[in-house]
Amino acid sequence: MAERFERHKQAWTADEIQKLHTLAKKGMALKAIAKALTRSEESVKTRAKADGLSIAKLR
Repeated sequence: MAERFERHKQAWTADEIQKLHTLAKKGMALKAIAKALTRSEESVKTRAKADGLSIAKLR
């Protein structure tokens, strides 16, 4: 289960932020967005909250 992220504490690029906004608007799940951006779910959740985005909950 312990998935290692090599990009620890990396700054968000404009490209990643744009992709996050796009995926969130499409209604993708947090886990899928995190995998697409190769970032932790926690990182994605924090960034989305800072940008005022809502991420779909898995049903």
